[in-house]
Amino acid sequence: MRDHTKLRAFELADEVALLVYGMTRDFPKEEIYGITSQLRRAAVSVPSNIVEGCARSTETEYLRFLEIAFGSLRELHYQIGLSRRLGYSKGSVIESIEEKVIKTEKVLNGLIRSLRNANSLQP
Repeated sequence: MRDHTKLRAFELADEVALLVYGMTRDFPKEEIYGITSQLRRAAVSVPSNIVEGCARSTETEYLRFLEIAFGSLRELHYQIGLSRRLGYSKGSVIESIEEKVIKTEKVLNGLIRSLRNANSLQP
């Protein structure tokens, strides 16, 4: 079993989840079942899928869960931009979260690529 706490991608994804929860605290109450819920669900999905992937026994399953995490991260990136366009959060708050999301995307994508390359080298 892999240790998710040793992955930089997990650390970053966890930070993003905490930032999203903080950002959405001040969203309009009528959005609690709308964009607030969607942002939080996507934000929690990223580190959760990394953790679940680490618990899987095969590299193929591990990679699949990392890919799901990456998809949730891209979804979150869109939703953060939508929140900015809707005026639900200050630009500086959203900018710092977007920077962290982009960094997480790069790290997670690098991990996925390295696993794909390693799997393609194996007979």
